[in-house]
Amino acid sequence: MNKYQLKNGLRVMIEPIPTCRSVSFGIWVKTGSRNESPDDNGISHFVEHMLFKGTERHSAKDIADRFDGIGGNVNAFTSKEYTCYYAKVLDQHLPIAVDVLADMFFNSQLADTELVKEKNVILEEISMYEDTPDDTVHDLSSRAAFGDHPLAASILGTAERLGPMGPQDLRRYMNQRYRTDNTVISIAGNVGEEVLELIERHFGQFDVTGSEGEWEAPVFRSGSLFHRKKTEQNHLCLTFPGCSISDPKLYAMILLNNTIGGGMSSRLFQEIREKRGMAYSVYSYHTSYADSGLFTVYAGTAPKQTKDVYDLTMEVLQEVHANGLSEAELSRGKEQLKGNLILSLESTSSRMNRLGKNELMLGRHYTLDEMLERIDRVSMDDIRGMMNKLMDAPCAIALVGGQEKVLSGIGREFVVSSSVEAASGE
Repeated sequence: MNKYQLKNGLRVMIEPIPTCRSVSFGIWVKTGSRNESPDDNGISHFVEHMLFKGTERHSAKDIADRFDGIGGNVNAFTSKEYTCYYAKVLDQHLPIAVDVLADMFFNSQLADTELVKEKNVILEEISMYEDTPDDTVHDLSSRAAFGDHPLAASILGTAERLGPMGPQDLRRYMNQRYRTDNTVISIAGNVGEEVLELIERHFGQFDVTGSEGEWEAPVFRSGSLFHRKKTEQNHLCLTFPGCSISDPKLYAMILLNNTIGGGMSSRLFQEIREKRGMAYSVYSYHTSYADSGLFTVYAGTAPKQTKDVYDLTMEVLQEVHANGLSEAELSRGKEQLKGNLILSLESTSSRMNRLGKNELMLGRHYTLDEMLERIDRVSMDDIRGMMNKLMDAPCAIALVGGQEKVLSGIGREFVVSSSVEAASGE
């Protein structure tokens, strides 16, 4: 892995992998829904969509035809803290991919006619998520945990906010957020240092600069939100404070998650699904942000079983809090985590993603040996300390379902939410 800087200050991360024939190329911008105000919520995702809608040189169909014609893939995604435009192609076609993506990045026309059509596409995307209760409950859980903080806001936005947005709003946002200081180019695959000349040719003219400003860290709130929707199941999320992306105890959190609900051998899966048959889908996951994180447990179950699933989940968590993990669980979790890490490095896409995200969000990179060492160093004391952090305050609860009366059995005061906010990129 090598780090370079163009004359304009743009950072370029390159990881040569001469044993493969593919190259993954990404443009990472440190901007997402966290950087939006309530009035322009959804604009990061809107910009991402519009950059595929044509330049003077390439129409939207031309962009699709160019990549289909070389057997490559092109796409993008928006998260809460960053946006990424990426392509994966055969090594000999990298110049085409860089040329087209750079043209999209700098020269998208943001035409009124395309903007109107794409607004409708995003509105359909919002409707799709609102029709999927096991997606919307996770968005509701963010609001229950972080309240009105921008990290709890929708990535997709709302019809009310998207409606007034015009090309000038998108250009203003791009001029503020799409800057050399918060953009990173990442490349992984069969390339050498000569690729720098290609990047300099297409990105050397990038001269938008500015200042990042400071992010306000969210305060965890033990909120309880209910969204009424006609469903066969109730969809329940319990959310706890987690770790930031730079937290030195992050691997302890990941190992804890794996044991609690990260797979088929996890305690929640075995207790709730395998032993009692009370849910088809039950799992946990951890989300890291720049200065915070969330640990979330999800279960979908029949309305009459919701209280029992909630109680069982809390029993599992309290058991881990009281007695920790077994040595076998910790050892198995470490081997699982190391295996997943090593296998992921066989993909140029995964390596490109790791390069871009680490440079953008951390400004540093761990070698594989360093990461494996950090995993091996996790101790039982680390696990106990992380569990204490999770259980230090009441969790946030989100529920999507058709029967509000089930909430009284959980023993919490719930706020009935009149809207659901989606939180996923293209």
